[in-house]
Formats: sequence, C-alpha cells, structure tokens
Amino acid sequence: MDQKDEDPDTFDPNIPEEGPSAPPPGWLEDIHGYQGHKGGAPEDDEPLYPPPPAYNPQPELNRSTSVPTIRVPSVSEEVAREALLKFVASKWKYSSKPARNLTFKDLKPVTVYRYRLETYTETRTSAWQFEPYNGQTVDGPQYGMSPPPWDIPVSLPQMYSDKVEKIRVPHSSFVKVCHKCHGCGRTRCAGCFGRGMKRCPFCHGHGRARKKRCTSCHGRGRKRCLSCRGDGYKTCSVCHGAQNLLHFIQLTVTWKNNVSNFIPDRQPDFPDKKFEKVSGDPFFIDENVLVYPIQGFPDQEICDISTKLINEHLYRFTSTSRILQQRQTIELVPLTHAYYSYSGKDYSFFVYGTENKVFTSKYPTACTIL
Repeated sequence: MDQKDEDPDTFDPNIPEEGPSAPPPGWLEDIHGYQGHKGGAPEDDEPLYPPPPAYNPQPELNRSTSVPTIRVPSVSEEVAREALLKFVASKWKYSSKPARNLTFKDLKPVTVYRYRLETYTETRTSAWQFEPYNGQTVDGPQYGMSPPPWDIPVSLPQMYSDKVEKIRVPHSSFVKVCHKCHGCGRTRCAGCFGRGMKRCPFCHGHGRARKKRCTSCHGRGRKRCLSCRGDGYKTCSVCHGAQNLLHFIQLTVTWKNNVSNFIPDRQPDFPDKKFEKVSGDPFFIDENVLVYPIQGFPDQEICDISTKLINEHLYRFTSTSRILQQRQTIELVPLTHAYYSYSGKDYSFFVYGTENKVFTSKYPTACTIL
C-alpha cells in the first residue's frame, strides 16, 4: 500500500475541516424582543409569538344568531333518471337499460344541513437566517431597536386565502465569520481528507491487479479525487467563498383559513363522506370579526355544533394567533332517496348535491367479462 496516502504533510493544514452547517448554540447575539432563539438549524428553532391581548377581539356574553327557515328541495323523476343514466355511463360494467326502463315508486327528499365555521388567522414566528456577506448594507442594532414581531407592518391578503410572507426584521442584522469554514472560504475535502488523491479501488493501492499493471490508475495506485477534482479542498458550501456571513432574523407571517365542517348523520344507508365532494345551497352566511352561536334553528344539532365549534376555535386560536375574521355558513345539501322497481324487483339509489351525483349500493344488471 502507498504510504503517501497516510502522510499528513500531503494536505494543507491551513484549510480547515468542515464545521457545522448551522450556527452552533451561543454563536448568535440576542436581539431585544426576539429572545428564545437557541441557535442551530432554523427549522428547529422558530419561536411562536402570540399576539398581544389587545390584538384579539373579545366575544360578547350571551349573544346569539338567528337563522331563517328554508324549504327542503326535491328532484323530479326526470332529473333522477337523467342523473342515474349519467352515473351508469361512467361505470363500464353497468348497462343503461335498467336506468332507461325502471319504474319509480317513490322519491323521498331528505333534509341535510351542512354547517361550516371558518376562522381566518394570522400567526407570527421568527428564525435566524444567514446569507454570504459580499459588502451589502448591514441594517444592524446601530440603527435602532428592532420592532416587536406584531409591530412590523404587513399587507393583508385577500380574506380567507392562505398565504405565507417572510420579512427581514429591521435592525437585526450583523456580520460574523463563517462558522463552517472559519473564515477560510473553503473547506478540506472529506472524500480524500485534503490530499487530492484517493487509493485506487481496483488495485487497492498496489498499482497492479492480476499480476499486471492496473489499467485504472496506470500503476500509480492512486487516482485523482473526483469530489474535489484533485484540489484537496472545496469552496465552502455555506458562505460560497465569501468567508463572512450576514445574519438576520426573519419573521414568518402565516395567514390561514381554518375550516371545520359538520353534517348530521341522518341516513345510515348513505355514506356521509360523499357530501365532501359536492356543494349545497348556502342559504345562511354570517360573517364578522367574531360570530356567535346559532339559536332557534329547527335542527337543534346544528345549534349545538355551532356553539361547540365556535368555542373550540376561540380557545384554539386566540392563544397562538390573531383572529382576523370568522364566517359561519349553513348549506342545504340536496339528498333524495329514489325507490324504483325493475324486472319485478325493488331497488333504490340516492341523488345528492347540487351537481345531482348518484350513489347506489346495488344496481339491477352488470355486464361480465369471461
């Protein structure tokens, strides 16, 4: 084996080994109003800043909301047959003959309400970030104190739309030597330990294989390191050779529409998950900074879930986020149970949603392929 691979004099001792990719704990300074950062990877260290109490509205006690009554819609035999024919056409194994020739016995509309509560929130977190320093302006503490997280102005997006915005906190920047290369701008190659050459993997450094000169290394026993192209070092992957880093605190503002839906289970033969993909008629929409529980609605279950979800949203979001707006909606989702007969046997199917989708657990005829 070529002993030169192990000779410590064959690499430049002034080029350091790679340091950590993220600043170690204690490497960064404290910025007033943003204490709590411990250093390390930014994704592991993002303090959450609850809004000051004055930023969140306070609900009024014993306040409620009333809802108008509405007539339950139904579908005609013609609409039900057309919906079934469309459904059958999408199923290759079903024949359209039963749908065309069936005889309706009854069409029973079912009252199905869907309650939805939306709470639009704003959340603020922060994390240390860095970029190579190449002489750009440094907005540091010498220009003043950094404003608190909730005092930094942002433009509000369209209501109920999810969005994330990242903002550099004013006066939080400073320059430090790169923690990975210790200010050298390059780091020792870990593949060849800074030597630029690696032992040939075919002859294991002997220069000969099968009693012949190794054709891979041409008898030298070593090959140029492909990772560093024989230089023995690489440009620092963190500062990209700049030697210094500009550190700053980045504020992340997240707007999110938090949605809760509820549909009472009124039809054991119909899977409620089918309602998730269809729309209904939103006959009641109540929108304000804070909404209040519904009272006096014919379906008491809707009143109860309104109270429950509103309290849950208040408890869950006011402790971590700012509530910007709430909206509660009651939709009447069309559902008709169609009973029919075909070839002397009784069957049924459901027509649901304003799209007139069809669900059936049993259909008269099915084609089979042998």
